[in-house]
Amino acid sequence: MINLHKLTTEQRNPRSMNLDQMTPLDIITLMNQEDYHVIKAIEKELPKIAQVIEWSTHSLQHQGRIIYLGAGTSGRLGLLDAAECPPTFGVDHNTVVGLLAGGEQAFVKAIEGAEDSSTLAQEEMQAIHVNEKDIVIGIAASGRTPYVIHGLRYAKSLGCKTVSIANNADSEMAKEVDLAIELVCGPEVLTGSTRLKAGTSQKLVLNMISTASMVGLGKVYQNLMVDVMPTNQKLITRAENIIMSATNCTQEEAKTTLALAHGKVKVAITMILMQCDESQALSMLEQAQGHIRACVKQ
Repeated sequence: MINLHKLTTEQRNPRSMNLDQMTPLDIITLMNQEDYHVIKAIEKELPKIAQVIEWSTHSLQHQGRIIYLGAGTSGRLGLLDAAECPPTFGVDHNTVVGLLAGGEQAFVKAIEGAEDSSTLAQEEMQAIHVNEKDIVIGIAASGRTPYVIHGLRYAKSLGCKTVSIANNADSEMAKEVDLAIELVCGPEVLTGSTRLKAGTSQKLVLNMISTASMVGLGKVYQNLMVDVMPTNQKLITRAENIIMSATNCTQEEAKTTLALAHGKVKVAITMILMQCDESQALSMLEQAQGHIRACVKQ
């Protein structure tokens, strides 16, 4: 029998014992108050999260990937973060990868038994050729999900850097990895519903990991998304606005230069700032490993 009652995420929250008698305003006021614990839990782990970002950036700089591994809500959050990286940072879909127990179809409908599998994660990782260049980040509120634990073991056997993100202290996952992030947010308002505080904490940390890693890759200039993919009219307008913000140019110049740069915002910005053509901008960016600021300082 699985011993869940000792897990913080499975315990009852004394502040919500009368949840079924509360008004909607009472419920959401309590939920809002409880969410403060999320920020505090993350703050305690910031040095560890920074270390993960350094490892992640190193992996990405050396043709490795960030691989998220999870089941249920945790897996869905990893898949979501991975899916948002290509349009935001201009990376391909194989740069940040989310592996969800049961596959992508489990995003909308749970696949029975997938999270309890001791072999499924390894099979999925073999299918995408996980190797020692990758960093593998296992996510599970309980910290004991077999799919994630066995996946982390396999990743470590390959020589990958391994990280766990759990919402209980001294988790089983923590024993398997190079670095364990433990976001102990306290019992949920709705007992055991880890899509609440636990899920929120995971989402915030994944935001930190992917965003800061992409900053390290040169995907950001100042605080602008300079590798955004202008794939629709809204994003084309955003791309032009980014160029204008970065260079103080006119909208017409931004539009013209973006076209000359073949839709690459970073190249267009470099062309304007350095008063050069596309080929010269590309050469400068290559020498600067993609960092506009390093080009400007040349």
